[in-house]
Amino acid sequence: MPENASRSTVIRRYAPEDEDAAVDVWSRAGGPAHPFIPGEGEGERARKMREVYLVHAENWVAETDGRVVALLGLLGAEIGGLFVAPEAQGTGVGRRLVEHAAALHGALTLEVYEKNTAARGFYARLGFVEESRRVDEEYDEVMLKLARPAPEHPARGRAANT
Repeated sequence: MPENASRSTVIRRYAPEDEDAAVDVWSRAGGPAHPFIPGEGEGERARKMREVYLVHAENWVAETDGRVVALLGLLGAEIGGLFVAPEAQGTGVGRRLVEHAAALHGALTLEVYEKNTAARGFYARLGFVEESRRVDEEYDEVMLKLARPAPEHPARGRAANT
């Protein structure tokens, strides 16, 4: 991780004025992560992102040098989506967002496509384990449900409140 990554990056609540930047991050990260989903990152999927996911999830962004570089969508203790801009991948920002979610909710769950091997590896390194599998009927792709228990000693006061 670059030395300055954690110092120049702020995690904060998503705000409506972040919409374009958040959708851009999702589009640039989601397309390469999900090449098996037709139209990922564009068109109808982008409309759904704006009108459904950003409206109904508890969203957080990571901002580096005033620019949104990652988006975390929470549905309670479930990570509904985590997207990191390609240029910010490998800097620790995704890990920081997951740890932020854990500070807020303790134990976490999520679903990830079986074919998304990079994300599966990322979550495994953070202590997530497979609980079950199902087929996503819309795309006929296998989804893995992953879970991570609450930290034994949660970091108190580290979650952003804004």
